[in-house]
Amino acid sequence: MKLARIGKEGAEKPCIYQDGVYYDVSSRFTDFNESFFQQNGLAELAKLNPADFPVISGRLGSCVARPSKIVCVGLNYADHAKETGAEIPKEPILFFKSTTALSGPNDDIIIPKNSTKTDWEVELAIVIGKKASYVSEAEAYDYVAGYCLHNDLSEREFQLERGGNWSKGKGCDSFAPLGPYLATKEEIADVHQLGMWLDVNGKRFQTSSTNQLIFNVPQVVSYISQFMTLLPGDVISTGTPHGVGLGFNPPIYLKPGDVVTLGMDGLGEQQQTAIAYQG
Repeated sequence: MKLARIGKEGAEKPCIYQDGVYYDVSSRFTDFNESFFQQNGLAELAKLNPADFPVISGRLGSCVARPSKIVCVGLNYADHAKETGAEIPKEPILFFKSTTALSGPNDDIIIPKNSTKTDWEVELAIVIGKKASYVSEAEAYDYVAGYCLHNDLSEREFQLERGGNWSKGKGCDSFAPLGPYLATKEEIADVHQLGMWLDVNGKRFQTSSTNQLIFNVPQVVSYISQFMTLLPGDVISTGTPHGVGLGFNPPIYLKPGDVVTLGMDGLGEQQQTAIAYQG
């Protein structure tokens, strides 16, 4: 199944996406949130015939409702670590994005106030399906609901030059567009063989595959669960390959009017326009 959410920000309706059509299932489910996943919502959703529900169109919201947390893995592709001048990590590097960064896959990127170094990062995101604590790698897939596309937007000055941890440059409003849909596990034959790409203004900057992950899906799910309980609906973003703006000499950063387009095999595409912050 493919799960999506359509509607104005804060009033999205849960939908099933099938063969290019969105079906509104809000008469049966409140939202694709923690309660939905916790109460075996995926199994209930699978019993439905999408054609029995009304077709809906409109703005795509994040494919999941605001989760309890968005956990990210940094420097999880060797070529990206190299382009940033960092060592290849011996263990996953973890940081958080604020849940207020969550946005729709085609919503505008808001360049933060006083930002000059807003950057892009195409990533595979994992959505957790049930409560996970001290999970082994062997059982990690049992805790995965599915996968979605994520642009892990980053403000590099805030992240790297302002002291403290990376979260300053990661949690700005609009910096976590998810979707267009959540593909459940059975939709993806091999999550470690997904091609990915990202363009800015029609120029290709990132091209890679999830087969280049340093720490793969079961490894990161298991690892994170050793340090915190993952709740149903939580999002894990698994890292980006080379080709981010920071990696160029001189660096290239987003400016108002730039259009970012990205995609991943089996997980659809996103398109965002960068706009200046307006207070």
